[in-house]
Amino acid sequence: MKNFDVAILGGGPGGYVAAVRCSQLGQSVALIEKEALGGTCVNWGCIPTKSMLKNAEVIHMLNCGKNFGFSCDNRVVDYGAAHSRSRQIAKRQSKRIELLLKNHNIQIIQGQAHFINTKVLQIQPSGEQIAANSIILATGSKPRSIPGIAFDGERIITARDALQLNQAPTSVIIVGAGPIGMEFASLWSRFGSTVTVVEMMPNVLPMEDGEISREAGVFFRNADIAVKTATSVSAVQVKENGVEVVVSCDGLDEVLHAEKILIATGFTPNTSELGLDVPGVKTTRCVIDIDDQMRTNIPGIYAIGDITGKLGLAHVASAQGLIAAETITGHAPQSLNYKNIPRCTFSAIEVASAGLSQDEAEKSFPSVLVQKSPFAPNGKALALNENIGFVKIVADADSRKLLGIHMIGPHVTELISGPAAFLSLGLTIDQLRHLVYPHPTLSEAFMEGIHAISGHGVHL
Repeated sequence: MKNFDVAILGGGPGGYVAAVRCSQLGQSVALIEKEALGGTCVNWGCIPTKSMLKNAEVIHMLNCGKNFGFSCDNRVVDYGAAHSRSRQIAKRQSKRIELLLKNHNIQIIQGQAHFINTKVLQIQPSGEQIAANSIILATGSKPRSIPGIAFDGERIITARDALQLNQAPTSVIIVGAGPIGMEFASLWSRFGSTVTVVEMMPNVLPMEDGEISREAGVFFRNADIAVKTATSVSAVQVKENGVEVVVSCDGLDEVLHAEKILIATGFTPNTSELGLDVPGVKTTRCVIDIDDQMRTNIPGIYAIGDITGKLGLAHVASAQGLIAAETITGHAPQSLNYKNIPRCTFSAIEVASAGLSQDEAEKSFPSVLVQKSPFAPNGKALALNENIGFVKIVADADSRKLLGIHMIGPHVTELISGPAAFLSLGLTIDQLRHLVYPHPTLSEAFMEGIHAISGHGVHL
């Protein structure tokens, strides 16, 4: 039996980052992955979707050619080529992670691991057993379906199934208007699919600030995406040439037809095959309970990423992996404030946020300041022909500390990092108003918002 200081179950953005950090801190490390290194993010999620969305963006730009002084009336759109490009990028990134791990002398073991006891794991299908002083669980999650409706991989599909399609569906119903649902809606609509989005909540992107969600809804509807909010799915029947979906809104049923239905209503943790009952790891509704240093209730066993139920984002898993590695090696890493971690949607109109929404702030503070700064007058946005959306700033009126930052518009997923850092550092709007931003840039929209909320807006 091989012995390691640390064994990590799962080679996604949490697991492989934890492995590298453990190695840097002098630990011998084994990383166990049953599929491809990089996990869902690199292989069937974040990376391939962004590749496909870039292709869709180029198509959109070509459609807007007259605004830039050119035309391409005879263009041919090849979804299969876009899909092939996305797979090449995913494979390249997975290979890069493999080389990274080998460069840090991390032993990569292919297979599914489960507990034999608190320190010993068995790997299937080989039957090999390994022992480790510390074990980090980083097995991620899988798509959750609607009760009574099973995925079949052909007509009723997951996001992973969607990324394996080499041609866009002629028509598709997307259930769930969160980031994944709206990213696929953006992708397929720009490739010519007829897209209908069904969402139970009153707005698309329902976890965002209310004004952001409403603005997003207007944009998607104007982009010829049919959006049905406050609507639930009652039944799905697979037909010879597609699916028949019964939806309900205000007590009235409607039957929708499409080639496929993508269910993007959330995820469930991959914990069922780990044998957690053997060491007695505590879970709550399949989610592993952890403290601020990623420790479970069993000494020496840690959990990171989607299986902790904190915030199902790749960069959160990576941050948790660093904390787990440093805790194992006797350090005292700073705990995460999950509310202040940036959240991003990479749809046709991008959305990014960090901190409290206006509603959340008003419930927690006696008085708040709110300021919107539109992209409409921003010179760089005009040059890009993308001057829609706005930046919204929320601050405490008493301490004048920044409480939340919410953005919808061009490339805001690239703009959020700076304001999110200001938020985490506890900076005030009075401190921020002295910062000078380069011109012409989209980031000036945040600067203008800070000037305005401070009482001396210039361009608004």
